[in-house]
Amino acid sequence: MKLEKESIQLLTKAIEKLESGFDLPDFNTSYDYQKMEEVILKVAEKMHDNYPYFHPLFAGQMLKPPHPIAKAAYMMAMWINPNNHAMDGSKASSPMEKEVVEDLAKMFGWSEHLGHLTGGGTMANLEALWIAGNIHPDKTIVASDQAHYTHERISEVLKLKFEKVATDHQGRIDIDALEEKLKKGNVGTVVCTMGTTGLGSVDPLPEIVDLQKKYDFRIHADAAYGGYFRLLENLDPSTSEKYALLDQVDSIVIDPHKQGLQPYGCGCVLFKNPEVAQYYIHDSPYTYFTSEELHLGEISLECSRAGASAVGLWATHQLMPPVKGGKFAADLAKSRDAALSFYEKLNTSDHFFPIVKPETDIVVWAMKGQKVSEMSKAAQEVFKRAEQNHLYLSLYKYPTAKFNNPDFEIDAEYLICLRSSLMKPEHKDWLEEIWARLEKSI
Repeated sequence: MKLEKESIQLLTKAIEKLESGFDLPDFNTSYDYQKMEEVILKVAEKMHDNYPYFHPLFAGQMLKPPHPIAKAAYMMAMWINPNNHAMDGSKASSPMEKEVVEDLAKMFGWSEHLGHLTGGGTMANLEALWIAGNIHPDKTIVASDQAHYTHERISEVLKLKFEKVATDHQGRIDIDALEEKLKKGNVGTVVCTMGTTGLGSVDPLPEIVDLQKKYDFRIHADAAYGGYFRLLENLDPSTSEKYALLDQVDSIVIDPHKQGLQPYGCGCVLFKNPEVAQYYIHDSPYTYFTSEELHLGEISLECSRAGASAVGLWATHQLMPPVKGGKFAADLAKSRDAALSFYEKLNTSDHFFPIVKPETDIVVWAMKGQKVSEMSKAAQEVFKRAEQNHLYLSLYKYPTAKFNNPDFEIDAEYLICLRSSLMKPEHKDWLEEIWARLEKSI
């Protein structure tokens, strides 16, 4: 197997173009390139001890290779190494960041917004909940019991009250359970997960928006994993309806380093109301001087941030804008098609059954059997054998209390299932090979 290397030629041309833009006297640098070669080859050897995250046979965790244009642009920016905190350190890359953030806001239907890139979804969610805590300092943050664990952890860090809300059998927040909490009058923000990292389920945003009119709380959409699915036309109608209402929420988090083809770490936080800037604004005795415009560091809790992330994302948007009907959306739709095709295979299998119909591109399935404990053991064995067959899956614990009249004995609190994140567009073409290796692992 060969790794993609053509982008290295693009990178060399880009660096030559970059250096031609600086009319400065030469200066000497001295590096021991022979020793550097020894070290970098040692690094390459160390990196052999990895799963093949870039390959379609890696169908387990949520790892998607960055696009070659993103890699090349990111690395080219390293020869400048901009810091997107202030314009002083990012004269070119700060405007690029503002452009890509505007692109993402438009993708969600916002013409006005406040936002910036972050080191990842955790930091982006922290900023969203920090703003929520400033607006409702004495009220509670609530999220489903299938929401990402960082919400509870972040709330603890920010000293905010946090409560979990029960979910239905498909892993989506239970609206009746949510309303019971809202009736108490102490909820300030509801986290709506637009694609859970376990089942890939999307919380019922239309119903949450209706409840907001009745109980007056903020809605924070954690779309770190699932936000880009708003561009697709092959979602179930009910799921499309949820994504269509993202323009109604108060804040959104999305991770371009998940579905957006970017290197780690590249997250983004967006606020619908630009006036939340009042909670960020601060001053520095030496930083904000070279521009009268708003510096990104003035609307971010992070200080130093890699300008290369903005450069990589900007280049990707130039090549493949995140718009409906474009190449980016078409490639993402292939992942969705792969998940649906895999689901249909599971439905007719003699050995497996799907837990829920996938809403995005994550598929979770279980082994058929008589008892939960036996089914869990069988799934773990298939997981091990699949890796021996160079098929890389993941495991997921599904609460057995969610099953309604199952045809097997419940003798454990959780059923251990198999799980795949079919995030790569190539997964659609590799599905038959994936299925063959899975059956070989039984």
